[in-house]
Amino acid sequence: MFSFDPYSPAVDADPFPFYKTLREQHPAFWSKEANMWVLSRYADIVTALNDWQTFSSAKGNLMTELPNRAGNTLGTTDPPRHDRLRGLIQHAFMRRNLEGLADPIREIARQTAAPLADQDQFDFITDFSSKFTVKVLWAALGLPSGDEAIAREKAVMMVQSDPVTRAKGPEHLAAYNWMQEYAASVIAERRKNPQNDLISHFSTAEIDGDRLDEREVLLTTTTLIMAGVESLGGFMAMFAYNMADHPEARRQCVANPALLADAIEESLRFNTSAQRFRRCLQKDLELHGQTMKAGDFVCLAYGSGNRDERQFPNADVYDITRKPKGHLGFGGGVHACLGTVIARLSVKTAMEEFHKVVPDYRRVADQLPWMPSSTFRSPMRLDLAKVH
Repeated sequence: MFSFDPYSPAVDADPFPFYKTLREQHPAFWSKEANMWVLSRYADIVTALNDWQTFSSAKGNLMTELPNRAGNTLGTTDPPRHDRLRGLIQHAFMRRNLEGLADPIREIARQTAAPLADQDQFDFITDFSSKFTVKVLWAALGLPSGDEAIAREKAVMMVQSDPVTRAKGPEHLAAYNWMQEYAASVIAERRKNPQNDLISHFSTAEIDGDRLDEREVLLTTTTLIMAGVESLGGFMAMFAYNMADHPEARRQCVANPALLADAIEESLRFNTSAQRFRRCLQKDLELHGQTMKAGDFVCLAYGSGNRDERQFPNADVYDITRKPKGHLGFGGGVHACLGTVIARLSVKTAMEEFHKVVPDYRRVADQLPWMPSSTFRSPMRLDLAKVH
């Protein structure tokens, strides 16, 4: 009897055999463990992403939701409220002028990669990607230096869930509360002393007299820290994981860094860190012979849709020449990720500088410790060894 448990360590370690069975045999599957339906085919996921009237985000988009987020953030609202929030937040992003971050991002990458020159073996996450990610995020948001390590620890804890209880545990909720208090203190300071950073612009963004209220600024800032640390950091780790496992693709990228842009898109398809998000049905729906009821939760398995042969031929092959148009690595529909420009710029720049210092490397361990998360997938450690 087939089962799919998104809280299972086996799914964390390798979800793709499960996804294949879902796509081929159970395209609309009721997961008893998750207490929701699972959609695994690309076409069904894209349809759901574009039909917010049926597949609502307003009851939360994380597989295991955090308190008070649902209905109050960009990812957990439907139009028209979502459109209002997105317009105001995009306005803040435009004022920050993210292109002006290109030089600081490269300098952060250069400084972070430099110490690796003297190490034959290192943890890519601890020694490079997490340091780089939080420094970039801090520069964009305007967060005070010195808090990076603890904020990353709390952000990573926030996106995890307990694989036994299939819920957020006390440690996850405590991390979330810490992050809200931290964000609130920074917001209060920025209101007194505005700067050219995203938090200042969230606080003052205005369109036709409309502004984000205190709660919206707080939850937007909290969500951006969480998403920036985990989504960007997790994706960088997955990209390095792909590069380590595909030496020919890596050698091509090292020889011609311009290829990194295409390699990033293929990695977002092949091994996205954003694996599964949920929606709530607003009406009964018949799909693949199943009756899905209004009020049921639905898991949109992005990671499965990205490996759907119906959309991407030879989907289990990592091919940096593929140009996978329409991949789900950044979601889609009205909830397509707002941070795609800074994410692509950051990962490309970081890996260019990393490859200058460490051009040839391999994974040390066959088995990796995977983060226990029903929504995201990334390793907790990625030990790499230089190949001389």
